[in-house]
Amino acid sequence: MPDKKKEKVSDFRYDTGEARVPWAAVGEHVREDDILALIKFLLRPARGEQKHYDARLNKVAAELRNLGAVSTPAGKLSLAGNVQALEEATARFLGAKHTVFLTNATAGFEIAFKYAGLKPGDEVIAPAITFIATIAYPLALGAKVVLSDVDPRSLNMDPKDVARKITPRTKAIIPVHLGGYPVDMAPIMKLARQHDITVIEDAAHAFGASYRGKMIGTIGHFGSFSFHEVKNITSLGEGGILASTTAFGRELRRARFLGLDLTRQIPNWLYDVPAFEGKDGCFFTGNYSTTEIQALGLLSQMKRLPRIIAKRKKAAQYLDKRFARVDGLLTPPGDDARIKSTYHLYLLQIDPDKVGGDIQTLKKKLDARGIVQIPHFAPLYKFSVMKQLGYDTAAIEKTCPVAEEAFQHRFTHLPLYDFTKEQLTYLADAVIESVGEMKRGT
Repeated sequence: MPDKKKEKVSDFRYDTGEARVPWAAVGEHVREDDILALIKFLLRPARGEQKHYDARLNKVAAELRNLGAVSTPAGKLSLAGNVQALEEATARFLGAKHTVFLTNATAGFEIAFKYAGLKPGDEVIAPAITFIATIAYPLALGAKVVLSDVDPRSLNMDPKDVARKITPRTKAIIPVHLGGYPVDMAPIMKLARQHDITVIEDAAHAFGASYRGKMIGTIGHFGSFSFHEVKNITSLGEGGILASTTAFGRELRRARFLGLDLTRQIPNWLYDVPAFEGKDGCFFTGNYSTTEIQALGLLSQMKRLPRIIAKRKKAAQYLDKRFARVDGLLTPPGDDARIKSTYHLYLLQIDPDKVGGDIQTLKKKLDARGIVQIPHFAPLYKFSVMKQLGYDTAAIEKTCPVAEEAFQHRFTHLPLYDFTKEQLTYLADAVIESVGEMKRGT
């Protein structure tokens, strides 16, 4: 039988339990006024409803005081039952053995890179088009970031270009499932096996996506998800889940909080702090702790995720249908028998030759019609940080011709929120009318 004591990994927080003079985990409890302040922040008065809002808020305040008279405040605000329940729920949802709830997806990347043994001078291959967080740790460490070009249809990492850019110093590949649409992972994983490279999935947009029957985030050695406020579901503004298919997955919870291990102690103290065994030697982590309230928020929103994705997919299919009738408008790849997207973003592309102009003109016309659209993201070699850190950005640009041409001339992203029918119709009309003007030269 397994030794349960050895299996247990605990996050240290003050909580001495029953004692004549206890040391509680929570220094100052959350009171009714604190809860009311949260309600006022989260639920604000609708336009023209201030009077009704104030009246109902006063009733809520009175009921909170009544509830407080017969209740006890929470005795733990971080890394307790809700966090554990969330980790169990995400593991079941993903079909993963090990998941951990962290401050954000970037923290997950950092832990995974450390496990891979990334050191200054080692190389990491990332797609040219992604958020800067994808490569933040390698840049900070002094590793070399090698940017791969992207697939012209999905704008995801191009596996063929990855193969061309692998060298003996390549330690990690970090494919990004842009907009929630899965990268073609099979060739990436084949390359990783051939060259003994760690694969870290940037699944920030892709919680709920799948590829060939496997959930995104469980195909590589690690997968890190974001629950920032703009994502399909959120852990009250910030948060991330890291999943791992490696044996190191058993250490994820300890890795979240400075490696503290309460299952072993040094003399006269509560715990030991051993280093972690990575792929290429020992390493240490930081503090990426999360709160019970964040976990509770994400647990609640996870229940709505299938409906949320279905609504976004329905909106995307409506746009596909409208845009497919317009010569020069290119619709994004959608679901098929092998791939299921989260529809976090709608990738809109144009053929500049057919519409008589490029995406910069279309963006201005959409702006004038009140349509917010953002190309996610600028190619990483455009940012000053890379040139300041010694990268030859002009040379990198030449190795990523698809990313450069697409960003400058072809693509932007449309939002896929829970629009009303009128908003969605207006969005489609605005795009079609704007393209019509471009064709007419007006």
